Amino acid sequence: MTELPSLLILTFSPIRSDPRVLKQVELFKGKYRVSTCGYGDAPDGVDSHFALPADSRGWPSDKLGLVTRRYPRVYDGLTAVSAARGILPRGEFDVILANDLNTLPLALELQPRLGVHADLHEFAPREKEDDLKWRLFVAPFMRWLCRRYLPLAESVTTVSQGIADEYTKDYRVAAGVVTNAAPYSEREVRAVGTPVRLIHSAAGQRYRKLENFIEAMRDAPDWLTLDMIVMPNEPDYVAELKEKAASVPAIRFRDPVPYSQLVATLSEYDVSLVFLPPTNFNLKNALPNKFFEAVQARIGLIVGPSPAMVALVEQYGLGAVTSDFSADSLRNTLHGLTAEKISEWKRAADAAARPLSAESQVLAWQKAVEAIVAAQTTRA
Repeated sequence: MTELPSLLILTFSPIRSDPRVLKQVELFKGKYRVSTCGYGDAPDGVDSHFALPADSRGWPSDKLGLVTRRYPRVYDGLTAVSAARGILPRGEFDVILANDLNTLPLALELQPRLGVHADLHEFAPREKEDDLKWRLFVAPFMRWLCRRYLPLAESVTTVSQGIADEYTKDYRVAAGVVTNAAPYSEREVRAVGTPVRLIHSAAGQRYRKLENFIEAMRDAPDWLTLDMIVMPNEPDYVAELKEKAASVPAIRFRDPVPYSQLVATLSEYDVSLVFLPPTNFNLKNALPNKFFEAVQARIGLIVGPSPAMVALVEQYGLGAVTSDFSADSLRNTLHGLTAEKISEWKRAADAAARPLSAESQVLAWQKAVEAIVAAQTTRA
């Protein structure tokens, strides 16, 4: 019996709570001998797992190296890279799937027998461009990583067409697209509730301007409520939000739920607000998990004028697009809601659930890895 090719899925994230990486695991287990490397315990069903120390980091902290542009030293100083070098065998995997730019040099260094596929979750050189220090010191390091290592990957994917186009324009790599679609979920369309229940889930980061939601709901009619699930990324900011919302009775904060329960939780609501002010390039071109989770939950969507989201909302009739990213624009859209509109959106989500599911999207990863195996086998 021919042995399956070996595949390492490499990430500097908590692997059991990273939806994109978990989709890769689900796709490839059983088709390859799958090993994983990341923070925390092994995901279900893999053949082996290499756990990174919880205190190791995959982002640069060598200020002197960044200032003096000694980028090989900066990369070698990433503690996650050092830890991974100590536990991962070199030359033992057939293919490595490297998640995010910061794992790509390590993946190439591990010398997989057939090649590396890079899956880039953001446009790395502009990830935090709204921060002046990041633009001055970290962005040049990211550009160096792109110039030096992206051409060495056998293939590349990313999360939206706008980001793929930017990688092609700036670094001349052909990047495919695998959206952050959620797995298909079989469920019924629920009737619109009374009151109408809105939901927004987000990382608690200041640049996301979550205070817009509070201002938009400040004079909400009594038939409208908003629940917010906010991760404590920046605890001081999250505390500020809760203080501001204390005088807005229509808003409630609720605790995060495990990813496996998220779609079921969203299905309790009527409309998801996916409203991302374009404070940087990646947010402008975002097509986030929460968009697709709302579709699988069979609820409506209200989005800002983000190009990638607008295209899908209009193509499938999934919801409404605000005129701009202001709290006033969001408020006007919310006040114009009707049960009839929301019912149409929910039915549209049900019709779109299959074509917008992860199962249809992840085939691009499957084809990329198959192509690496097939090409090298042919050469041999």
